[in-house]
Amino acid sequence: MIVVGLSSGTSVDAIDVAAAELTLDGETVVLDPLGRREVPFSADLRADVLGALPPAAVTLEQVARIDTGLGREFAAAAAAGIDELAGGRADLVASHGQTLFHWVEGGRARGTLQLGQPAWIAEATGLPVVSDLRARDVAAGGHGAPLASVLDTLLLGERAAGVGGPVAALNLGGIANVTVVGAGDPVAFDTGPANALLDAAVRAATGDAQDTGGLRAARGTVDAQALARLHAEPYYALRPPKSTGKELFDPGYLHRVLAGHDVLHRLDDLLATLAELTAGTVADALRPYRVREVLVSGGGARNPAVVAALERRLAPAPLRPISDAGLPGDGKEALLFALIGFLTWHGVPATVPSCTGARVATLAGRISPGAGPLRLPEPAPPPSRLRIV
Repeated sequence: MIVVGLSSGTSVDAIDVAAAELTLDGETVVLDPLGRREVPFSADLRADVLGALPPAAVTLEQVARIDTGLGREFAAAAAAGIDELAGGRADLVASHGQTLFHWVEGGRARGTLQLGQPAWIAEATGLPVVSDLRARDVAAGGHGAPLASVLDTLLLGERAAGVGGPVAALNLGGIANVTVVGAGDPVAFDTGPANALLDAAVRAATGDAQDTGGLRAARGTVDAQALARLHAEPYYALRPPKSTGKELFDPGYLHRVLAGHDVLHRLDDLLATLAELTAGTVADALRPYRVREVLVSGGGARNPAVVAALERRLAPAPLRPISDAGLPGDGKEALLFALIGFLTWHGVPATVPSCTGARVATLAGRISPGAGPLRLPEPAPPPSRLRIV
């Protein structure tokens, strides 16, 4: 099948679109990436989404407008992806949508909400759409996250055997998450903020979206006292499986935790401190697993200040791009959702209970029909390996 995957992270800057040809070959999923592109959100829709994120109070009218706006822009992105990346032909679209709220209470995920009405995608493309990819895992007692664990475990099992020890995949989005393969049952969890607090600090001080190139963080100095306050966040001490998001690390988080500290008025030093926080919490989370190498992806991997801090903190384990395992780093999330859609279409569970905390592995998402009736294949046996062409 040719599957188009759609993704948008917590920065809400663009829709990631990736197309891939996927084939089941015995116990192996063969994934041939066909291309990837970014489609920026319209300025008005991005402002509406950012304005609705926690701790904002919203009306049902706002929710309906955002759900429709996201659905229409995801639909346009999918149609463009089919034309530009897949030669005008695809079989399935898998859309993660945009997370507006991830409800975690008492260490358990109680619910999760991703908006982006899939009917608009089905109508625009004529293709069936797999969406709402997290909710079933939450219903089975899991966190619905990190969904990347299904890709990471299939991709990195043989690599862990080859290096003779555990290997970790690290994704640096708004939130950082890790998957560890080769240390018994695989584990995966959110370690804490990656870009979320960095971006919030820049936006509050300058109005810019981010510290482009990590230039400000690189010339700043880590404030040890501020770092200690930030590191005292109770989330970091929780045992996995666990998940978090902007419900905790919201734009007001820094002012609550660092109230009265002058680092709030020294932007470069604040960003250097936050880069060190990201690196330190990732390294602390991985330390018990004694990983042999860490394969990184996500927007934070383009921030030299964060990468330098990670390399220092993770040593002697090397930090390498996920492309070393054959997977395009910038397209990982969208390709992940293409893989999940493909597995769901073939009746294969797309979650890993030891990673999400669910009681059982579950089929992910719901399917919206395209222009014709649904004709699903016979369920396939679960694969054990992912090979990237």
